[in-house]
Amino acid sequence: MMKRGFEKSSISWPVFKPLVVIELAKDAKEEAKEWLVKKINDKKKDGGAQLLIKPIADSEENEQNIYVVGASTKRLLLGAEALGMVKECKDDTMRTFSYNRRSDYKNFSHEGDDFLTMAECQYIIKHELDGLRAQEEKHIPGYPNAKLYPGKSLFRRLQTSGVVIQVFPLHDKEELKKLSFHWYRQIKFAFQPIDEIRCYFGDPIGLYFGFLEFFTLALIPMAIIGIPYYMCAWEDYDKYVIFATFNLIWSTIIFEIWKRRCSRISYKWGSLLMKREFEEPRPGFHGELGINPVTGRKEPTYSSFKRQLRIYLVSVPFVCFSLYLSIYVMMIYFELENWALEYNNEEQSQLSSLMLFVPSIIYAVVIEIMNRIYRYAAEFLTSWENHRLESSYQNHLVLKVLVFNIVNCFASLFYIAFIMCDLKLLRQSLATLLITSQILNQFAETVLPYWLQKRHKKKVSKRVKSLNADSDSSLIEQIYLEIEMDTYVNTFDDYLELFLQFGYVSLFSCVYPLAAIFAVLNNVTEMYTDALKICRVFKRPFAEPAANIGVWQLAFEVMGVIAVITNCTLLGMSPQVTSLFESSKMDLILIVALIEHILLGLKFILALVISDQPYDIRVKLARLEFESMEALKEKQQMKLSSDSVTEEDDAIISP
Repeated sequence: MMKRGFEKSSISWPVFKPLVVIELAKDAKEEAKEWLVKKINDKKKDGGAQLLIKPIADSEENEQNIYVVGASTKRLLLGAEALGMVKECKDDTMRTFSYNRRSDYKNFSHEGDDFLTMAECQYIIKHELDGLRAQEEKHIPGYPNAKLYPGKSLFRRLQTSGVVIQVFPLHDKEELKKLSFHWYRQIKFAFQPIDEIRCYFGDPIGLYFGFLEFFTLALIPMAIIGIPYYMCAWEDYDKYVIFATFNLIWSTIIFEIWKRRCSRISYKWGSLLMKREFEEPRPGFHGELGINPVTGRKEPTYSSFKRQLRIYLVSVPFVCFSLYLSIYVMMIYFELENWALEYNNEEQSQLSSLMLFVPSIIYAVVIEIMNRIYRYAAEFLTSWENHRLESSYQNHLVLKVLVFNIVNCFASLFYIAFIMCDLKLLRQSLATLLITSQILNQFAETVLPYWLQKRHKKKVSKRVKSLNADSDSSLIEQIYLEIEMDTYVNTFDDYLELFLQFGYVSLFSCVYPLAAIFAVLNNVTEMYTDALKICRVFKRPFAEPAANIGVWQLAFEVMGVIAVITNCTLLGMSPQVTSLFESSKMDLILIVALIEHILLGLKFILALVISDQPYDIRVKLARLEFESMEALKEKQQMKLSSDSVTEEDDAIISP
């Protein structure tokens, strides 16, 4: 069997900067490895990816199952052109990159070695690997049962067959060190380096931290105004009318402003102008072989009727059962609350007073545990539903998780507010749930994984030092360390945490104005802990183009509408307000409904009046669209002129 060392080998491996790591199964067949390496190395015209690849091994005797992939500068630039990446030109306009006009772009010097960010280079390589298609091969070499079909993605088949374990981008130690220093290693009152974060991690993560920073700054006015209202109006809930109205208008304005800021950021990054690619089937999609009517390629097909049966006969009942279980746990929590209240009434001691907070703390812990267990179940169910596209999979997953989290986190508060009508208990429960959930999330997402990762790093360092490695031991240590790290899938959990926090702040603002203060304090620490998490705890994620925060924008806006209804109802239920309408409850209901409709109308008017894109961005987009249409017309005219000249030549030549 052929032995491949990093340096000592019969094959002369090229020298390049490693960008992406491919881990194969330890028992992968040798013919499959050679075939895969050849596919990655071959030229595009021969069906390959035309990338550079070489193996990594801790010793010459070990089997090669880890490879690093890179590419030449020209290959990466051509890949950027093929993907339609948008870059800033010297005339300050944003245009799709063209290799032939590369000198027209800003920051392009010499051969363009530093023109593309490392995140963009890794995204290009991933796109090229995903673009490898089966041609004449009937199966993966060495695996006769792993059948291949013409036009089918090779890497998706290799992953579903278990030949390829994982593919992930490699960290750049020096760049990460610089970013970490400016980002989270020093405590300072300054904005986050959003552009640097985007250059290293890509658009989605850059937008997340941009949104986190913007949302935290937007909470500061709420926090400042909430202090005097809380101090001066402890029990007079009718005095919170102004605060609640301000909160509702505030929640509308900040998200409209964020849309404008987001469009400006994504325009500067070029993602606002990038055209979406045709979405390929997700790796986990399976079914009978058929023909895609759009692409004409052979690919698995699955009946939408069968998928609907799985959704409505299995997934929906499971979600309903989970919601029932959540309500059942909530009722147990209320029994504990009654027990703590009775105990306090009997004992009247300092200990009994502290016991009043114990049920809420226990319930907050149980909520977090149930949320995490349900998340795994929702992922399994959504995968089992067998959605063809990743976007469809994400939409169904987000819907399942949001429905359960809203009920699990807020049902008890709605019950206390509108069934028990105990506003004092509502304030206590809201404060306890908010603070406890923030502490638990910080510990579970950052502190615990970081501690485990530090222990693993020490073991890897000892292992690498004891090996007889032929190559750079620091590179081997880095690769082996990152292989064992958890995968940072996406920003789903981070946005979900902010969404639930926004719910705590906005839904019952007239009862607990201090919620905004705790949210600000949490978000300030969240910036540092999330930065530490993504830099040190998880694998580096692949960068992808993103122009906005996606479905989460709609989720926040829907929560804002629900907040209008809950706050108006709470104000109508306050003793001071109800005392004004003792003779006619119907008048109270009508007035509350009228105020609610006025505020909702005001929200929708503000949403319509405030444009999603600033005027200068709209002008630039319109100008680019006009120029592209003129260029297309000119191209068509040139083609018509060429055709007419050809016809005249043919007429002259003909006898």
